[in-house]
Amino acid sequence: MAKGKDARVKVFLECTVCVRTSGNKKSTGISRYITQKNRHNTPSRLELRKFCPYCYKHTLHGEIKK
Repeated sequence: MAKGKDARVKVFLECTVCVRTSGNKKSTGISRYITQKNRHNTPSRLELRKFCPYCYKHTLHGEIKK
């Protein structure tokens, strides 16, 4: 049997604060997390508040296209 489109897909979450302030000398990188989402339940882009080790605080992490 061939597999169709899976409901669960891997998504990459990237810190939105680090990306906007890439000219910041304090920030040495961009925080990224890998997680899964159900495509049928959440068809829109996923946004979660996660800890960013470069900003040293909880920030909004948005889904990026990989």
